[in-house]
Amino acid sequence: MKYELKDDYIELFKLLKVLDLVDSGAQAKMLVGDGHVKRNGEVELRKRAKIIKGDIIEVADVTIEVC
Repeated sequence: MKYELKDDYIELFKLLKVLDLVDSGAQAKMLVGDGHVKRNGEVELRKRAKIIKGDIIEVADVTIEVC
């Protein structure tokens, strides 16, 4: 799945919500906080991590390419 970035960055939990991978921002924050999200191959625990062009986000069996 590809996500086209419209600004300089998007916060990780907002990206998950925008792509409808979760039902709410709170659920997105829990998913990240529990260690279920990878950024560029490494577990990302910062809910507000700034996701930029070129980042690869993995959540369960979904891979998101930020471009």
